[in-house]
Amino acid sequence: MTASVPLAAVIGDPIGHSKSPVLHGFWLRAYQISGHYVPLHVTSGDLEQVLAAMPRMGFVGANVTIPHKETVLDLADIVTDRARAIGAANTLTFHKDGKIEADNTDGHGFLANIQQNAPAFDAKDGPAVILGAGGAAKAVIYALLEAGTPQVRVLNRNLDRAKNLSARFGDRVSVHQMSDLPNLLGDCNLLVNTTSLGMTGQPPLAVDLSNLPKTAVVNDIVYAPLETDLLKQARAMGAVAVDGLGMLLHQAAPGFAKWFGTEPAVTDELRRAVLAK
Repeated sequence: MTASVPLAAVIGDPIGHSKSPVLHGFWLRAYQISGHYVPLHVTSGDLEQVLAAMPRMGFVGANVTIPHKETVLDLADIVTDRARAIGAANTLTFHKDGKIEADNTDGHGFLANIQQNAPAFDAKDGPAVILGAGGAAKAVIYALLEAGTPQVRVLNRNLDRAKNLSARFGDRVSVHQMSDLPNLLGDCNLLVNTTSLGMTGQPPLAVDLSNLPKTAVVNDIVYAPLETDLLKQARAMGAVAVDGLGMLLHQAAPGFAKWFGTEPAVTDELRRAVLAK
C-alpha cells in the first residue's frame, strides 16, 4: 500500500451492522479502482481526534452514521447548504489542504431511489405525506421541497418534534397527528414511512391506506424486511411501492464519485450483493 492509494471509511458507534463496506467494496472491484473502504468504530469522545488524523493517514473521505451525524457539523470546516438545512451530515470529504467538508446525501438517495423505481413520479404533482419526524424525515422533506413538492404533511406521535420541522422548513410543511392519516391521503402523490415501525424486531406500522389514490407512490425507507407490510398493502391497492434499499445505495454514490473519481451505477447486481451481507 502506498500514499497514492485512496482510503475511505464509515464511522459510527456501533459500526458492525453497516452495509457500506460491502456497497463501496463492490464498486471498487467493479471499476477496478485501487482503493480501500473500511469500517471504523469511533466513540464520541474520540471523534474529533480521529477526524483530524484521517487526512494525514491517506483518507479522502468518510461516511458518518449514528451517533455522529449531527456532531460532525461542528467539526467540519465546510458545511454544504443541504447539510446545514437538514442539521446533519452523512458524507465527509477530506480536501488536500486538510479541510473537512460535510454534506448530506440522504435526500439525494431518497429521490434517486424513487425516480429509478417509479420513473413516472413527479414531485410537483401533489402533496407528500411523511410518517415520522426524525433525521431521515428531515432529509426527505428537504429533498421534496427542493424538487417542488407543493405541500409536505408530517405525521408524528410527538407533535412538538414535528412542529420543529415546520419551523425549520417553512409554511409548505404542515404537522398532524398520526390518527389524521386517512383524511390526508385523498390527494396524496407520495407516502413515505421514515419511522422504524415495521422494521424487523420493531412494532408493526398499522395504517389505513383505503383513501390512497392508486396513482400514488408509497416508499418505506426500512429495508429489513425489504417488503414491509406497508408496501404489501400499497401493492394490493394498485399503488406503486418502492422499497428502502435503493435509498441506501443511491446516497452512497455522490461520496464515492468525489473520493474515487468515478460515478458509480446502482444496479440489480449491486442490490443482490448488499442484500447477501
